[in-house]
Amino acid sequence: MKKIFRFSEQPEFENPSLIVGWEPDSGRLSTKVIEYLNEKLKSKSFCEIEPVSFFSFAGVAIENDIAQFPECKFYYSQRRDLVIFKGSEPRFEQYRFLNAIADLAQHDIKIKELYTISSTISATAHTSPRRISAVYNQRQIQEKHRGYGLQDMNWEGPPPINSFLLWIAKNRGIPGVSLWPQIPFYLAAGEDFQAIKSTLSFLDKKFNLGLDFAELDKNISNQNIKIDRLREEDSEIDKYIRMLEGELALSEEEQVELTMKVTELLEEKI
Repeated sequence: MKKIFRFSEQPEFENPSLIVGWEPDSGRLSTKVIEYLNEKLKSKSFCEIEPVSFFSFAGVAIENDIAQFPECKFYYSQRRDLVIFKGSEPRFEQYRFLNAIADLAQHDIKIKELYTISSTISATAHTSPRRISAVYNQRQIQEKHRGYGLQDMNWEGPPPINSFLLWIAKNRGIPGVSLWPQIPFYLAAGEDFQAIKSTLSFLDKKFNLGLDFAELDKNISNQNIKIDRLREEDSEIDKYIRMLEGELALSEEEQVELTMKVTELLEEKI
């Protein structure tokens, strides 16, 4: 483990839960949720995973003239019952990478529960509530979350990284929940502030964080106003969104047109 982790501090915890978010993610959901938590809780990094064994450094992404190297860091705040992990999905040795996280969580941090966050793209309208589906690795933790408004999720297809981590946690006797908030497909390329708020609202209720959502509420309002104006100016876009609101399916061409126009609109700097 010493070859994988680099510690800057050794904070003490009191029976903590671990929240895990990955980047990239549709609608930048898990990234923004983790960044929001870290900002509001004034979190500090205390440990990071050495990236050399798990990532390729050929063709590193450039954003705003700055190289975007993969980062995988653990954070803590004054709350001793919460640890946050924000990481890039590893390109290599995924099983070793996830087991290393589980080792640290189980033996060093001694977590009581694991929560992972990742979005799921949905054919819903942005005016609809953002449902959060959940996958559990134990029946007991599933029962503990009755009353939080989470919907049971059935997954078909290749298992995502959160499913692997949940399975590893199960084998170690660590209760875990994987959260999958819905994001309308035409907001997946940008930021879905409503889905971000819905996810944070669950965490706020679960951990009694006392979060202030004023900034997010403003972002949600501004985003909705922009899309409303687009609907007023473009009858086809209004028709597509009305169809989604009525739970009617769009053709592939209609989905592409809606996505392109909304993405272009939201990328505009005003």
